[in-house]
Amino acid sequence: MNFDHKPHRGDKLQPLDEISGYKVRPGFYDRNGAAQAANGVSFTIHSMGATGCTLLLFRPKEQEPFAKIRYPETYCIGSTYSMLVFGLNIEEFEYAFQLDGPYDEKKGLRFHKDNILLDPYARAVTGQRHWGERPEGGKDFVYHARVVENNFDWEKSCFLNHPFEDLVIYEMHVRGFTRDASSGVKAPGTFEGLREKIPYLKDLGINAVELMPVFEFDEMEDTRVVDGERLYNYWGYNTVCFFAPNTSYTSVVEHNHEGDELKNLIYELKENGIEVILDVVFNHTAEGNEKGPCFSFKGIDNNIYYMLTPDGYYYNFSGCGNVMNCNHPIVRKFIIDCLRYWVINYRVDGFRFDLASILSRDQNGAPMENPPILQGLACDPILAKAKLIAEAWDAGGLYQVGSFPSWSRWAEWNGRYRDDMRRFLKGDGGMAGTAITRITGSRDLYDPAHRGISASVNFLTCHDGFTLYDLYSYNMKHNEKNGWGNTDGDNNGNSWNCGAEGATDDPEIEGLRRRMVKNAFATLMCSRGPAMFFAGDEFCNTQFGNNNSYCQDNITSWLDWNRLEEYKEIHDFFRYMIRLRKDNAILRKTTKPAACKLPEISIHNGFPWNGGTDNNSRLIGIMYAGRDENDIRDDIVFYCMNAYWETLIMQLPELPMGMQWKVCVNTFLPYEDGKNVEEQTEFYYKKSLKVPPRTVIILTAEESQ
Repeated sequence: MNFDHKPHRGDKLQPLDEISGYKVRPGFYDRNGAAQAANGVSFTIHSMGATGCTLLLFRPKEQEPFAKIRYPETYCIGSTYSMLVFGLNIEEFEYAFQLDGPYDEKKGLRFHKDNILLDPYARAVTGQRHWGERPEGGKDFVYHARVVENNFDWEKSCFLNHPFEDLVIYEMHVRGFTRDASSGVKAPGTFEGLREKIPYLKDLGINAVELMPVFEFDEMEDTRVVDGERLYNYWGYNTVCFFAPNTSYTSVVEHNHEGDELKNLIYELKENGIEVILDVVFNHTAEGNEKGPCFSFKGIDNNIYYMLTPDGYYYNFSGCGNVMNCNHPIVRKFIIDCLRYWVINYRVDGFRFDLASILSRDQNGAPMENPPILQGLACDPILAKAKLIAEAWDAGGLYQVGSFPSWSRWAEWNGRYRDDMRRFLKGDGGMAGTAITRITGSRDLYDPAHRGISASVNFLTCHDGFTLYDLYSYNMKHNEKNGWGNTDGDNNGNSWNCGAEGATDDPEIEGLRRRMVKNAFATLMCSRGPAMFFAGDEFCNTQFGNNNSYCQDNITSWLDWNRLEEYKEIHDFFRYMIRLRKDNAILRKTTKPAACKLPEISIHNGFPWNGGTDNNSRLIGIMYAGRDENDIRDDIVFYCMNAYWETLIMQLPELPMGMQWKVCVNTFLPYEDGKNVEEQTEFYYKKSLKVPPRTVIILTAEESQ
């Protein structure tokens, strides 16, 4: 043996073999995907069922590989293939894999040596740079990956770590937020366009944005033309790759630097005090069911990554064709790796999990008491300060609002808050007691002793359903333009058109609609726990009654910024209510007890200390009292709502000596920023309020003059 050729400690990695004209050696087995080295690129992929692996290298935009490099058997450790290829310039190639293995649909095995497979850990995906176009080359679902340089300079940017209960979350669609010309940005429909609007967001007062899916997805899935309008999978709930940002959301080409524009957006949002929450979709993928394409997980380990029936078909608790097998150890590791990547490399502050109840199911679809993936995310040290928000239901009927496994870490979209409050606000009978419970923190669902004070994310609107303006403009959904005969979308929106269906010139109806919008938002801002609303609600954006606009890449889903001027009063009211919530900590969370000895929360339905309700109760009063850490005086706020269609009298509770009530909100009156509304609010001897029909009045305690 010639010891002169034996590797020595400190030597640079040297080629050991030559395959297909390329010098290679075993790669970095513990670094999934493509990883740059000083003198080459390591490509790592794992498959439990594959019998062989080939790396494919492509010239940019070409469909035929210029090189096929077969992994030697000795380059496979366990079920992981890893190979370092020397001499590659990352700007000159794209890559994919082919895996050999058995094909038996009944056993869930779908290996095929000719399938071109996308790296699940790819940091960038080629072929969909331009929105609304087929992948480059004209073929469906032919995805390649690109190696990405991760050299973005975050400087001293850090996580804001806003207390969860202090959040006012603004849910938005990146493209729809600025796509319409009325947005006035230079780069409409992109991350950069959103960055241009940061001053607007800061002025509005929100402190978190929740971005609808920004992972690479296929908007061309099921694309079709209805009534002359091209429809897309616009929302993006059909992930192609979980580690790659959607390249069609960038304003410039970012070859080998994919993600820089998104990182710059996140950086500037944080500089302006705004956290970033990503809407993530781990319940299914864009590969669909047995009739769908095979471009990634299906060809890698179909029977591991997806929940399959005993005969090899796909369970469909997502309603989208397949379901990820999230509690399998390999899939569980993949999900945790992914979220860690976004926290570390993109400084993301939290995640909202679409149809999260699927993550609580086992491989056969049965609910688990302690799902490993949910516990793993809750206890992961990298994710320790990330907000975790569950959409606590799925399309298979598993509804877990109030019972989602939490480990005191998970919060939930409180669907009960949305449904119950919508009914109360429009005047339904028998809802007053429930409304009080929802406003004061839904303790029937979220016991603070076990779930804390921030488990309930309160909301009245989101991307899925009516906008806030449409909630009071339509009795019925109007989804005809989706092409399904108006059969899609929620049939139980608890909406009310205020007297006319859709657009109207009637000033009384329009005035009532504005009042109902203000009532709803004032109530949301006076509710305990984090709050969320949908982008555009602050200027009465409309979707023309469409409550399932998932396919509408047009003015139906885009924000019409012209309405900002038309509904300036509403916009200013939203700004004021967000500021009022920020200035009065007692509205959103438990504080120190009030020095005046008033209870933290007390109920006054019509007259002081009356906590009773019946089927006819529509007048409620809630008083909050406490003292925040930095306050030098007690913080006392009284919220009053008359959901009835006639004027009612609210007798106010007495305040401690030296204090008096001051009216700060009266939704019956047109809102004018900075104008005192007290002189226009009717009192009886300063002790009782005349509360007009369908009106919210909010008072604060101030020192007597």
